[in-house]
Amino acid sequence: MPLPFHIDIVDIVFKGILIGLIASAPMGPVGVLCVQRTLNKGRWYGFITGIGAAVSDMIYALVTGYGMSFIMDLITAPRTLFALKILGSILLMFFGIYCFKSNPTKKVHFSGKAKGTLIHNGITAFLVTFSNPLIIFLFMATFAQFAFVVPNRPWLMVGGYTGIVLGALLWWFGLTWLIDKVRGKFDSGGIVLINKIIGSVVIIFSVIFLIGTIFNLYTFEY
Repeated sequence: MPLPFHIDIVDIVFKGILIGLIASAPMGPVGVLCVQRTLNKGRWYGFITGIGAAVSDMIYALVTGYGMSFIMDLITAPRTLFALKILGSILLMFFGIYCFKSNPTKKVHFSGKAKGTLIHNGITAFLVTFSNPLIIFLFMATFAQFAFVVPNRPWLMVGGYTGIVLGALLWWFGLTWLIDKVRGKFDSGGIVLINKIIGSVVIIFSVIFLIGTIFNLYTFEY
């Protein structure tokens, strides 16, 4: 029996926020760039860098959701959905391990102290993020695990994608606020530490999702 629409929309917006946080939190090249710009230019330059990254992520999220919507009718069988959620959990686990072990400060573009315009900072961050289409695999994993794509319910999906944007902006706003507060005490070691914490959290949640799926402790179907 379908949930009432107002419960559906709250549920999918919450899932979208989680997906936005998961996609934005790992400290890849754009994350390092955001930290550097916050330290060198000011908090709002760092935040606009995050907004540029969020726009790129949203494009890839829309592409992923659009592609998955065509095959959702073919994978509605319980066994197929079960396999997809297992695969999504495993992909998230590998992503968390990679995040934990990676050092994002190597081989990245370092931001100078010349401020430039906010628009320029946003566009360059967008291009840095858009040049890495591998984010699609992360969206595929999270969309599968959360049963995020709901065909033939466009207004529900609008709420879900809005949640992804909110989650991304929440991360970038919080990160730049934190970096601005601890400036002078934050270095490359802090960036690596953030990545290890994020990787650990993703690994823990992926294990919880995997166990929950195997033992049917929860369900995300509509």
